[in-house]
Amino acid sequence: MPVNNLYILGIRGLPAQHGGFETFAQQLALYLTARGWQVHVYCQEPGPGATIYSTWRGVRRIHIAVRQGGALGTVVFDWKASLDATSRSGLFLTLGYNTAIFGLLQRLKGQTNLINMDGVEWRRDKWGALAKTWFWLNERAGCWIGNHLVADHPQIQEHLATRVSAAKISMIAYGGDEVLEADAGLLAAYGLEPGRFSVIIARPEPENSFLEMVRAFSAAPRNHRLLVLGDFQPERHPYHRQVMQAASAEVIFPGAIYDREVVQALRFYCRFYLHGHRVGGTNPSLVEALGAGCAVLAHDNRFNRWVAQDAAAYFKDGAECAALFTRLLDDDGAWQQMRAASRGRFVQRFTWPRILLEYEQLLNHWYPKHP
Repeated sequence: MPVNNLYILGIRGLPAQHGGFETFAQQLALYLTARGWQVHVYCQEPGPGATIYSTWRGVRRIHIAVRQGGALGTVVFDWKASLDATSRSGLFLTLGYNTAIFGLLQRLKGQTNLINMDGVEWRRDKWGALAKTWFWLNERAGCWIGNHLVADHPQIQEHLATRVSAAKISMIAYGGDEVLEADAGLLAAYGLEPGRFSVIIARPEPENSFLEMVRAFSAAPRNHRLLVLGDFQPERHPYHRQVMQAASAEVIFPGAIYDREVVQALRFYCRFYLHGHRVGGTNPSLVEALGAGCAVLAHDNRFNRWVAQDAAAYFKDGAECAALFTRLLDDDGAWQQMRAASRGRFVQRFTWPRILLEYEQLLNHWYPKHP
């Protein structure tokens, strides 16, 4: 019996090291491999050299060397991966539309390429005019070039439906792991105790409401700590400097933390998980907070509202966020109810088995049928 081949483009490679899309790709690749698929993942490698191949936990990796670094290196890698993909046979899944125009190569070859369109990247505050134009054009290109589109949130699905027919879009959310225990000893390195701190875990950018949340917490003495994770570089970024200057002595900036066990412990034992994202679809960090049973304080917008629903308490601005801290910080009953609601919402909608099955069904439907 022939084996189904899936090629995954759009990430830097496996094992996952660079964020939500790679974590999803790893979950999907291992799941499909166990289900009899042969999964191939394009991996970016620094420096010169020829394309080489390796196998990781049954997943075949195609390593493409790229001399350039940064954003340009990613673009070059995506171009080389798309070019290589034209010589392959099977089904293709592209994660993100940032270089979707390159998928024209596969379209011209008659290959079937599904594109997960991610969020509305060109609306993000962090990008300049040139980058926003590039993302806007590639969003349009992806909608046209992809054989079928995946949206990770109903609002993203509605947005894409202004570009293409709704029949061309499937909505499949992002998944996460349920965390039922964690090592409390990992908190000691940061001088923290279970339940005596709250946490922010995100990229320190204006659209993620860092300044509003830090000011809200720092508006009054809390007898509580706020741990703000992220790669802060105040000497280079005025916004980072502004956030750090707004912080009270009860706020801790430990930098970016990539140790998965430490991050899980911080979520599991925090009093509140603050989620200030204002744009995007189903945010992986918010899903992971629900999976850890966090009591969530979230920015009030259509994206976060669908993900957390009644599990979170919402704020529109810094004043409302400060009021939530004042009202809820010492309310154990409300805290326990919020934690239970988070777990309930997670189990209802965001477990990996559900998400991966939905993807497998979609991939089976679109797998090329040969006479």
